[in-house]
Amino acid sequence: MDRVAVLGAGSWGTAFAKVLADSGTDVVLWARRAEVADAISTGRVNTDYLPDVVLPANLTATADADKALDGARAVVLAVPSQTLRENLAGWRPSLPPGATLVSLAKGVELGTLKRMSEVVREVAGVPEDQVAVVTGPNLAKEIAAEQPTATVIACTDHDRAVELQHACSNSYFRPYTNVDVVGCELGGACKNVIALACGMAAGMGFGDNTMASIITRGLAETARLGAALGADPLTFAGLAGLGDLVATCASPLSRNRSFGERLGRGDSLARAQEAAHGQVAEGVKSCSSIRELAARHDVDMPITEGVHQVCHEGLDPRVLTAALLGRERKAERQ
Repeated sequence: MDRVAVLGAGSWGTAFAKVLADSGTDVVLWARRAEVADAISTGRVNTDYLPDVVLPANLTATADADKALDGARAVVLAVPSQTLRENLAGWRPSLPPGATLVSLAKGVELGTLKRMSEVVREVAGVPEDQVAVVTGPNLAKEIAAEQPTATVIACTDHDRAVELQHACSNSYFRPYTNVDVVGCELGGACKNVIALACGMAAGMGFGDNTMASIITRGLAETARLGAALGADPLTFAGLAGLGDLVATCASPLSRNRSFGERLGRGDSLARAQEAAHGQVAEGVKSCSSIRELAARHDVDMPITEGVHQVCHEGLDPRVLTAALLGRERKAERQ
């Protein structure tokens, strides 16, 4: 794959652009603001998001989306899940015919309840096998620092997934392929919500037993939703499921974990958002759309329900804890 456009110069978009460039792929990174693009092109640094990371010479940047897209073999969409539709609609006329469209976003769209690959297919007017998803334990700062990690590239077209796999394989980044796009996307979306719950628990002073319990039961409810939507159950035992969940729930680098911790310490939603300094905690919005999706398919997701109530209905996290522990007793696999 000789040339890739990455649209979105936030932490993860920039880190993944670096991964591609370090793998020998020529990359053009689109930034919304011209000053960010100029800083990357001239100083080799994204000062806003990864100020300590020197970017490779085969990674260039521009604020002109048409220029970034011209001749790209693949287009990586690195914008937040709830803004993907609007951004992609603007880029659609310039998308190169036949290019692989790659989603980095992890969420379920509010209103439509569509996964990100479904949004891409609908807006871009492309077939299912032209859309790929990158997911797994993807903490941007660690990857940009070249700490070893593995990830998943999911696409119903295995050959297309393999092509992308070769384009982003290097000494510190090991991608695996998977054809279960549904399961991979649900794992990536739901883990943000479970990480909010783990953050709340940490903010209230609870320890590792509590965290392990939330992670495990969170994985169970994610797998229940996946089963209802036709996902492969084994996906949730892999990088897109357990791997991403553990990283996002445990790491202080996780925006969702950190956001939840502020809520657990007693901050209001507004105060927690202010403290995030513009960084997006995807689970705050996705908890509502995932909750609706679960209700549509009659799937029980008590942690997701509780996180929605804390974020959007003013429920005290301590009340949520008591409610979860006071639920009807049942067998673990129910």
